[in-house]
Amino acid sequence: MTKLRVLISDTFDPWFNLATEDWIFRDMDPQTHVLYLWRNENTVVIGKFQNPWTECNTKKMKDDGIKLARRQSGGGAVFHDLGNTNFTFMSSKENYDKSINNQIIIKALEKFNVEAYASGRNDILVEDSEGPKKISGSAFKETKDRAFHHGTLLIDADLSKLSNYLNPDRKKLESKGIKSVRSRVSNLTTINPSISHEGLSKAIISEFFAHYGAECEIEILDNQFLSTVDKLNTYYNTLKDWDWCFGQTPKFNHKMEERFSWGGIEVHIDSHKGLITEAKIYSDSLHPDMVDRLTRSLIGKFYTPDGVELAVNNVKAELPMISDELSEFCLWLKQEIH
Repeated sequence: MTKLRVLISDTFDPWFNLATEDWIFRDMDPQTHVLYLWRNENTVVIGKFQNPWTECNTKKMKDDGIKLARRQSGGGAVFHDLGNTNFTFMSSKENYDKSINNQIIIKALEKFNVEAYASGRNDILVEDSEGPKKISGSAFKETKDRAFHHGTLLIDADLSKLSNYLNPDRKKLESKGIKSVRSRVSNLTTINPSISHEGLSKAIISEFFAHYGAECEIEILDNQFLSTVDKLNTYYNTLKDWDWCFGQTPKFNHKMEERFSWGGIEVHIDSHKGLITEAKIYSDSLHPDMVDRLTRSLIGKFYTPDGVELAVNNVKAELPMISDELSEFCLWLKQEIH
């Protein structure tokens, strides 16, 4: 008998939803075909090997209350709002066929008179007068006994926010992390305005049941569910932690320069796993002692505004006579690396 499990998230918390994916992938019975449907509210989700500072406008995200989440799988950065419906399939490796999952999605879309087709390894496309447009992207991962396929469907997403938050400031950053590739995308509501998350979710579940010739009870999950599953709670706390979101960042360097009333300054910072590992400062300032002490103080601090402030405050304690210059430098550098 075919074993099925269908889960729907009743929370828009990205760390809960990504933790639930990890729980599905790591701990559920691989002989069960699992479908999970979920949405995140105003979140940039980056791949496991990406650099948030080079992929995202982190300052604008903080100013606008946009969350950052790093998933366990690879791939590029995406922006999620409530106009995105996310799907997750899991099965045993021997029973895994991503084309089946794609067909479940495509048949569900047919119920809304949307003609879509799978393209390449990861995408589902529709045709319009301007040519093919991407309405779904996917990623995959496997272990020795199970396979996992997840992706997003653009129903009525605010596509302007892709450029707002997925384009970093014009910083001179060089990163060894994985870069995102931008595609031509379109919302499903441009084809059929009646499509909604609830309606499409029902259609996907219906096609999932039809394909496997079986049904199961639909499970609704929310944050209260965390207290009932220890491993899920562990995954949640890991994903929400700063060390996972920022501290896993690959090596990169950041060059910044500015002219102040007291002199010009050029700062080179090397960062790895969220820490400043090397700092070099060049300046025509009349305070060489300031430059030397700032250089030493920055090393080992977090690559964050708070880390910069801590480093500068240490120097202020040593050189109180130039506190104003140091405060000006601190405010500028905090804005640059925000």
